[in-house]
Amino acid sequence: MRERMKSFSMDVSQKQKPATRIAENRLAVCAIFAAAALLAIAGGALLYAQSQDNDKYSLVSPDGIAFSDFRGYEDWPVVSSAHTDEVLKVIVANRAMINAYKSGVPGNGQTFPEGSLIVKLQWKPKKSTEAPFVVDVPDVFKQAFVMEKDSKRFPNTGGWGYAVFNYDAATNKFTADPTAHADCGSTCHLAVKAKDYIFHPYQMR
Repeated sequence: MRERMKSFSMDVSQKQKPATRIAENRLAVCAIFAAAALLAIAGGALLYAQSQDNDKYSLVSPDGIAFSDFRGYEDWPVVSSAHTDEVLKVIVANRAMINAYKSGVPGNGQTFPEGSLIVKLQWKPKKSTEAPFVVDVPDVFKQAFVMEKDSKRFPNTGGWGYAVFNYDAATNKFTADPTAHADCGSTCHLAVKAKDYIFHPYQMR
């Protein structure tokens, strides 16, 4: 009797093994397909983002200021911020300019070094519907106002070149503003000539 039971158990076990292997194989195949699908989605998203960046960074202002000179501005350190009734502004700068700020420029009488880059990011504001108090928060991104220090290229505007790159949320596209010339921005910034034409100090944090 024991021999029969043992034989029966072995038969059942041997029959179950192929079925178990088939199930395991199916699970492995499904996992492979799922991983491939996720990789395809991630790859597609990455390619789309790269395409958007390539489109944006191919832009050049009427006076020859390339948006690509400011590549990576999205992650630059914040200098300061500002707020008008119409616009929320965050000012960021590249490492060369941040280092100059921290060394005391322009308050020490020195000017910002060649290659300094600063960007004013501008959003249309809206009232927060979540905060328990009244506060304006960014809504639609509008434009990037940029300044580039290159005394050889811009000798007539204090060494700074100015450009504006507008953003259209409906098309998710940037365009170079055809009316924003390098000397146009300089007109406003003449008011702070003593500060090397820069309005915003590096704020304490």
